[in-house]
Amino acid sequence: MKIKSISLGYIDIPLVTPFKTALRTVNSVNDLIVKIETEDGMVGYGEAPPTAVITGDTRESIEAAVRGYIAPSILGMDLDDFEAVLEKMDKCIAKNTSAKAAADIALHDLYAKRKGLPLFRLLARKDPAQPKTKLETDLTISVNETDEMVRDSLRAVEQGFRILKVKVGKGGSKDVERIREIRRAVGSKITIRVDANQGWTKEEAVRTIRAMEDAALQVELVEQPVSGHDFKGLKYVTSQVDTPILADEAVFSVEDAERIIEERAADLINIKLMKTGGIRNAQKICDIAQENDIKCMIGCMLESKVAVSAGAHLAAARSCVTMADLDGPSLCSIDPYQGGPVYHGPEILLPEESGIGITKVPAAFEKISC
Repeated sequence: MKIKSISLGYIDIPLVTPFKTALRTVNSVNDLIVKIETEDGMVGYGEAPPTAVITGDTRESIEAAVRGYIAPSILGMDLDDFEAVLEKMDKCIAKNTSAKAAADIALHDLYAKRKGLPLFRLLARKDPAQPKTKLETDLTISVNETDEMVRDSLRAVEQGFRILKVKVGKGGSKDVERIREIRRAVGSKITIRVDANQGWTKEEAVRTIRAMEDAALQVELVEQPVSGHDFKGLKYVTSQVDTPILADEAVFSVEDAERIIEERAADLINIKLMKTGGIRNAQKICDIAQENDIKCMIGCMLESKVAVSAGAHLAAARSCVTMADLDGPSLCSIDPYQGGPVYHGPEILLPEESGIGITKVPAAFEKISC
């Protein structure tokens, strides 16, 4: 079954509220959709968000990578030679992980459809454990003034979310105040994860996390406290605090994951398809994590349901994944897609339809000519 055509489309989905971190503020999801079609008319979808401050990928660079390198490299290849298709796609261009992820997701969607299986059941063949059919995601609380963050946290709890991922990283003492007031408002039964988005120095991170520990704020974990390039700083923070440290921007590749584990630079790993270049490399990180008994989170950038669905299928398939930060669709004001995992507040139900389950994407697609 040969790959007949590759097309690009665009989506624009307003967010319920602005998404604010230590790195950026975003008001809507403006992502690229990749559609791959085989000669028998089967279609697979993938998605890539331009997240220049994290991946370095812009809308223009993603489009150029797909048009100029990825599409020419795999058009005409036989999907049944799946590993060769993925290998050629991955090696046709360095970096550009978001563009690769979009194509990789579309290819996995197609291949699972070819096999007549939901993607999570296909991926679970690499894992002896039974796949999960239901996930629980956290909900992101953007960094704002403390009173607004408290209101957003209470609203999330009212919607049924039991796990909050609170963005900080804009001032150590202020960050402690934010978490203290949120904890006071939501009570002790709600799980709080703290995400600094690289916003602290190593000294500020240790000081701030220790202050949270001394105040008994019951923080489950702290995500990426220092720059993603600062492995020594990350290791220093991990060694100086009791709270588990989750590596995010420090892990883009299999090699990064191996280094984090070998150097004990973090306790946990956040796997994101837009960092790894897709499901294929994310699976390799899962393999390494399982070999070393490291627990993982499957996270997402500011993505809509296409890419998040792929992440959910991977999270369901692998036993090392014990946490899900897949709230992208919950942050969107509308769901323009048909099919895919079903969201009920924090609950994500995996579909039994083949592929990732998405059956309709409302985008105007333009075929790539090679």
